[in-house]
Amino acid sequence: MASCSVSYLDTSGIRHTVEVEAETLYEAVVLGVQAFREHDCDPGEVRPIDVEMRKSITHTLTLSRVQQWLGDGACRSPKEKVTKERLKALLLTTSSTCQ
Repeated sequence: MASCSVSYLDTSGIRHTVEVEAETLYEAVVLGVQAFREHDCDPGEVRPIDVEMRKSITHTLTLSRVQQWLGDGACRSPKEKVTKERLKALLLTTSSTCQ
């Protein structure tokens, strides 16, 4: 299952969007149309329907791991070096009282 944003633009120029959970593009369209019909905004037979299928990836790491990565001198590219420097500066200038 993927989270999908299903939308269409009506004849008045208003975009209607609904979020559904679907396994396929076609399932997302059918579930989206069903939701639109429940709210009296049926897209009709010929109006183009946009579907954005999202896949979510979650990564978990500790602040100490981030600090270790920032402290590591190795950089794969100049862009990564700039990113590390910016993030180091952000960590030095911010402190949190929540724990």
